[in-house]
Amino acid sequence: MWGLCVGTLVIISITQYWIYRWRNPKCNGKLPPGSMGFPLLGETLQFFTPSTSFDISPFIKRRIERYGPVFKTSLVGRPLIVSTDPDFNYFIFQQENKLFQCWYPDTFRKILGRENLADLHGSIHKYVKNMVLNLVGPESLKTMLPEIEQVAQRTLQQWSCEDSVELKEASANMIFGLTAKKLIGYDSNESKEDLRGNFDAFIGGLISFPLNVPGTAYHKSIQGRKRVLRTLKNMLQERQAKLRNTPIDFFDYVIEELEKDGTLLTEGMSLNLMFALLFASFETTSVATTLALKFLSDHPLVLKQLTEEHEMILKQRDNADSGLTWEEYKSMTFTFQFINETVRLANIAPGIFRRAMTEINFKEYIIPAGWTVMVCPPAVHLNPANYEDPLDFNPWRWEGMEKTDASKNFLAFGGGMRFCVGADFAKVQMAVFLHCLLTKYRWKVISGGNIVRTPGVQFPDGFHIQILKKEDACMTEKHETTST
Repeated sequence: MWGLCVGTLVIISITQYWIYRWRNPKCNGKLPPGSMGFPLLGETLQFFTPSTSFDISPFIKRRIERYGPVFKTSLVGRPLIVSTDPDFNYFIFQQENKLFQCWYPDTFRKILGRENLADLHGSIHKYVKNMVLNLVGPESLKTMLPEIEQVAQRTLQQWSCEDSVELKEASANMIFGLTAKKLIGYDSNESKEDLRGNFDAFIGGLISFPLNVPGTAYHKSIQGRKRVLRTLKNMLQERQAKLRNTPIDFFDYVIEELEKDGTLLTEGMSLNLMFALLFASFETTSVATTLALKFLSDHPLVLKQLTEEHEMILKQRDNADSGLTWEEYKSMTFTFQFINETVRLANIAPGIFRRAMTEINFKEYIIPAGWTVMVCPPAVHLNPANYEDPLDFNPWRWEGMEKTDASKNFLAFGGGMRFCVGADFAKVQMAVFLHCLLTKYRWKVISGGNIVRTPGVQFPDGFHIQILKKEDACMTEKHETTST
């Protein structure tokens, strides 16, 4: 009996000490304020609680109000510092590979796999980044512009023949088709592999609770990624067996790099690079495109000025039907303001992760070595100190700085050395799509358009619209007026 009592007391004491240490991590100074939540689980469930607002997530907002702009928490078993402070964010990005290193939670990295872009640092990261810039840098985009316009025109023509289009899915298919062809020569109409469908499985659990059990979104995500990589590896091996003399797509350039003496590229890195480029190119841009049309539908004055800008481009041409030029693209001043405002409110990336490589002093706080810091773009983009009436959709706020890429107060495409190399590609696709849509078509909303953040942006009911050619829309309106 006495032995059982003593044993129980020992277990209770150990448990209490463990809980105490969990809630009060060791530190050589003062940690930022905050709560570590429950042991192991931390505050993960609260972080993933859905929100239906464009505002800062309730999880972040409540903690800013209670603890200030920098606070500690724990997500999926890892201690974490959340930063909504523009000065600290800027410092983090400027100290990349010095005091901080790109890092993502273990669960996230397991989905992305080894040798993913987030795990590349220093010279190898610069090497791969330059490879990607050769594909989607300004000079390449100039030559790609006609093809992007043709794809947009062809897609809109197809949509105009349908009674209803679910914009998020349809725009994702359009962008994926273009990117997959340019990257790996993939055509869904000619291939037996459902590459796009496997990406859907991957995306469904990318930002989900990390429970790797069959049937969960997280498990489906891992399996979807494996299927995509298996397909890419088969395509790479087939291409290597019949190497072309003149490179045609990015796969050819990758194979050339793999065969060079002293190359830094490995097969695993190249497959993960293809995977990341395909995923990043269509998922985030399709979300932004869908939100862009939602905002236009809700703001007629914005729609009017944007339409006038694109119609003026046609009026100033000698031939209105000639293709869009790079100079015309660069002249789309209000369009760039509109895109900036769309991605500011969209906040597609809810967090950007870095790991402290050494102990760091920030104001009166200490960030221990090895701890993760999550920069929170939504808290910066929706801060009234940075943007007047931050929840209002107002493209005119960007007048005079329409070409802003990154700053302390604008992190839509990341910051520092890890600034998104595909940012220009995304802007070109959105701008060209808007040009083709606004000059030749109109649309009306059928249903949906509501968003849910979990914490990534989702459209639970889709966003269903009907696309009409302008002449057809005018005839329909005239008929309706006559009937009335």
